[in-house]
Amino acid sequence: MLVDSHCHLDFPELVGNLDEVLAGMRENRVGRAVCVSVTLEDFPRVLALATGHPELYASVGVHPDYPDLPQVSIDDLVARANHPKVVAIGETGLDYYRLTGDLAWQRERFRTHIIAARSIGKPLIIHLRSSAADALQIMAEEGAGDVGGVMHCFTDTWDTARRALDLGFHISFSGIITFKNAGDLREIVREVPLERMLVETDAPYLAPVPHRGKTNQPAFVRLVAEEVARIKGIDCAEVEQVTTNNFNLLFNALG
Repeated sequence: MLVDSHCHLDFPELVGNLDEVLAGMRENRVGRAVCVSVTLEDFPRVLALATGHPELYASVGVHPDYPDLPQVSIDDLVARANHPKVVAIGETGLDYYRLTGDLAWQRERFRTHIIAARSIGKPLIIHLRSSAADALQIMAEEGAGDVGGVMHCFTDTWDTARRALDLGFHISFSGIITFKNAGDLREIVREVPLERMLVETDAPYLAPVPHRGKTNQPAFVRLVAEEVARIKGIDCAEVEQVTTNNFNLLFNALG
């Protein structure tokens, strides 16, 4: 069984086609998927998916790409995370690629998520883009390693990956590793220990080859796992077993 550790099944591209999406998961032995929250307004939809389907889980968080949203409080996050199908806090982090100017509000929001995660003892799902130095500094200062988590859809440098691993985090790879121009990222896949790795789709985005440019879905996480196996020179069954075990332990999803 494989696990898609990060997808957005509540997004319009997928939610209207949910029966087919879940059938595709079953056909490809994708036994679980985490539906990741990006705003508190959308969280009820995410939680409803998780509570309505035993193979789905949820997270709660506010993505760093939303400058116009009010600052979330620790209590807000903890209250929503206090549900057995909510396995993580996030998607949170820093993104200096899409937004510029004074981004102090992003850093404050990120710190709030880390404190909430530590308060409730659930791991973090971290989005990082063009912001590695600040993100890693905040993670260290706020004790993010106490709960751990995952650097989702990783595309940064080996040095960033190594520092995140040193903080106790897992590294998750998406369909990007199948893209022709992703040679440097494939070298990082080679370096990251399988025992600290997750696989994901970030569906509906970033469909792997040969579906690039189309709507992504959790079933396609198998193509990500197959590429990890090819890069590391191991059998895909090993990737499947180890990444699923990593997920179960990190997200306390053994039931």
